[in-house]
Amino acid sequence: MSRWDYYGHYTPSVPIEVKGGVKSQSKRGAFGQSWWAKRWISVLESFNIGARLQRGRSYARRGQVASIDISKGYVTAKVQGSRKTPYSVIINIKTLSRPEWEKIATALSGQAFFIAKLLAGEMPENIEDVFQAVKISLFPEKLKDLETDCSCPDWSNPCKHIAAVYYLLGEEFDRDPFLIFKLRGMDRDELLDMMDMSSVSDDIALDKCLTGADQEQEADTLFPFEPLPCAPELFWRRVKSSDSDATEVSIPISPGAQVKRLGAFPLWRGKENFLEFLERVYTKASPVGLEIFLGQNRTNESLEDQQAR
Repeated sequence: MSRWDYYGHYTPSVPIEVKGGVKSQSKRGAFGQSWWAKRWISVLESFNIGARLQRGRSYARRGQVASIDISKGYVTAKVQGSRKTPYSVIINIKTLSRPEWEKIATALSGQAFFIAKLLAGEMPENIEDVFQAVKISLFPEKLKDLETDCSCPDWSNPCKHIAAVYYLLGEEFDRDPFLIFKLRGMDRDELLDMMDMSSVSDDIALDKCLTGADQEQEADTLFPFEPLPCAPELFWRRVKSSDSDATEVSIPISPGAQVKRLGAFPLWRGKENFLEFLERVYTKASPVGLEIFLGQNRTNESLEDQQAR
């Protein structure tokens, strides 16, 4: 809420700080990196609500959104403004009907590439073409496809509190591209269950779709046969160091690569960027771990030197 003083000057209100609120991991610039996240944000920005967009971005980055709950076609949130009680935000997205999803599933089933991508947990960039081919829009395209409401006294709809939730949802699209399916009424796994998988009926066909291989490869070439010992004690035996070749051990070029592959943490609430923080931890821990692995003596170091590491 904002105020006008006696002389007609506009005085923006100051929101109450939230402890442990949902916080954007985008410090500056545009929200969302993927094409589907940008499409979602473009829907909000098409409403032309002016300065409220900027204040919504500020609310998202400051962590003013206390909670977000996402279900099929429905998003509820609590956003802390300048008043003691947080405002209630509701975003209602028009869901697609069962027959509409069946049309989409049939269209996707005819193309092995789309099935392979979906099975791999990836959103195909040109999946919108499939939706358009059956005259259905993946994203809301009309104002009536979206209904928003906020308990704040601002006359504008969407207000800055709704805008803050929109921007945080945009970041969630980067983490989970199939969130748009859920908001339109269908989970990814439910859609896969509706689809005909005969075009990628085995692992070889799936591998070909994902890698773009043009030539057929035999299963023995892709997955070489490895004989197993008949005696259980040989199968479960502990491998001695002398049994395996020496492996070079070094500090990884990219700190925390395995964690980065998992993507951003959902609806992050920390003050620092989760992946950036872990990268610093891995950077400091890697040299120490390497020294321990190589058996180097660290007992002679002072406590201050060890803490500095």
